[in-house]
Amino acid sequence: MAALATGGPAQQQQSARATTSFQRKGPDGGGGGGRLAVLPGTRPSVRHGQLLLSSGVPSLDYVLGGGLAVGTLLLIEEDVYGIYSNLLFKHFLSEGIVCGHHLFVASDKEEPADIVKELPSPLLSTAVNEIEEEATAVKSKQDSQESMRIAWRYQNIPKLEVTQAACSKFGHYFDLSKTMAPELIQNIKWYGFPLLEEKALYPDIKSCNMADGYTRLLHSIQKVIHQQGFDGSTPQKKQRNILRIGIQSIGSVLWGDDICSTENPQNIHSLTKFMYALRGLLRTSLSACIITIPAHLIQNKAIMERVTNLSDTVVGLESFIGSERETNPLYKDYHGLIHIRQIPRLNSLSCDVSDTKDLAFRLKRKLFIIEQLHLPPDLSDTVSRTSKQDLAESAKLLSSGCTAMAIGKKHLDF
Repeated sequence: MAALATGGPAQQQQSARATTSFQRKGPDGGGGGGRLAVLPGTRPSVRHGQLLLSSGVPSLDYVLGGGLAVGTLLLIEEDVYGIYSNLLFKHFLSEGIVCGHHLFVASDKEEPADIVKELPSPLLSTAVNEIEEEATAVKSKQDSQESMRIAWRYQNIPKLEVTQAACSKFGHYFDLSKTMAPELIQNIKWYGFPLLEEKALYPDIKSCNMADGYTRLLHSIQKVIHQQGFDGSTPQKKQRNILRIGIQSIGSVLWGDDICSTENPQNIHSLTKFMYALRGLLRTSLSACIITIPAHLIQNKAIMERVTNLSDTVVGLESFIGSERETNPLYKDYHGLIHIRQIPRLNSLSCDVSDTKDLAFRLKRKLFIIEQLHLPPDLSDTVSRTSKQDLAESAKLLSSGCTAMAIGKKHLDF
């Protein structure tokens, strides 16, 4: 019996491994396969394991499930005047500079160098602490008013999620009143694609049944990915880093496409071919892309639906400038609405859907903030309906389909 109980170190180690199914992963463990390499400015998602990077707006990261996954495409539907979509575009690039990522900037009408010079500056730590203190104060105020509910039915209504987004340590805040310091820009590498200059330097290029500008842009992005070490499908000797790609106002006439000028464009599949090829480059590289598109100018809505399906994340901006909501007192605290059109499903059957559906954005003196839309209570003494005459007109319309309804000036009685 003693001989059975004793054994060499090798036998004891084998018996110990046989008694448990848990094995340590890593170079020293027997599990094979190492940990996911975390690059600067990224973090792994606890849901699907993909590397995430910040969009530059922490509140938007929270709505999108923690951030943008590396290798995905974020499509921004521009507002009517392109003011706020341009802010999201610049926040995405500014976040890349702060994190030390490489940038690729493409524009149809602006010089990439001018765009980089006008990027907002990161907020100081003291200002960030003030934002977090303000968010904590808002949360404590909500907790103190918990006992002052109007009715029991409102107990299950979700609370504001802005406080959770504001307290997130992932991503940075940016001061819109200041521009990025030149020293920070010089510390990173960025690549520009001025469309007008590219057409002048290389007038002849094969289009591949795409608009001339799309073909040039794809060749330029592919060249940077393969030559600068961002290709994830081949081993690289250089230190790994992230490439942030920003494309402004895709689909406009300056790109050589006519989808914004006619309902039946000459090449209806030009933009969709570009999006399909671009996603193929993103999936096999350490890069992420943001694209702004003037969706309100595209005549054929079927094209916009195809572009949405070929994107990973789609966010629409609706500005109040020039609309009736600009003077409506109910929306006096906001500058527009934000619509989450699509969220990607990465390595899972479901996506990170936020409980909050109604979102709005507002532009403070320094910050661009996204929060849940909540309208103030109607405290006026007047009734919601304007007059009994309006109700009588409604009764006329309903009386045609139902003989029992009131006729003439009689109003509906609820």
